Amino acid sequence: MEKSYQQYLEDYLQSFVNLSSEELTLFRSQLSIREYAKKDFFFESGEIQKKMGFVCKGLLRRYYINEKGKTITTGFVKENEYATDYPAFIQQRPSKYYMECLEPCIIIELAYDDIQVGYTNFKSHERYGRLIAEKVLTIQTDRVESFLFDTAEQRYLNFIKDNPGLINRISLTHLSSYLGIERQSLSRIRSKIAKK
Repeated sequence: MEKSYQQYLEDYLQSFVNLSSEELTLFRSQLSIREYAKKDFFFESGEIQKKMGFVCKGLLRRYYINEKGKTITTGFVKENEYATDYPAFIQQRPSKYYMECLEPCIIIELAYDDIQVGYTNFKSHERYGRLIAEKVLTIQTDRVESFLFDTAEQRYLNFIKDNPGLINRISLTHLSSYLGIERQSLSRIRSKIAKK
């Protein structure tokens, strides 16, 4: 049975166990929830992202278009992850990325201005902000380091290990772009692993 918007919000609020009832009341009042269709954009390159998104249901892809017009996938955002270009969001500067829904999505949204109100009024909000920032930063750092230290095959194996079930939800084209290898090379890696 499909969850109601209220259930999604309540489930999300469960992760903020240390908030007082006053803080929780303010926080709940700041949250909105929205549905996006497949191929909708959560934000686009050149836009200032006004809202942080928490994915309740669905899958998004973050990408940019390079100077040659080629689309480069830099990440996927699935359930229970934050949809954001965090450095641009925090500085309220235009993003260089597109965040596109690969599936219909249900996303809880929290406006930048409301986040700042929470930071100003409650110490615990700053803590949660830091934890979100650390999570986003770790994902981005792991990706950069994988290009520096791992082979293409190792990047693929790590992706499978870290994202169980995701392989069936994304195209090989998007995955090969994310891993930084040609699609044919990815197919060779996959068949080699299948024979082991």
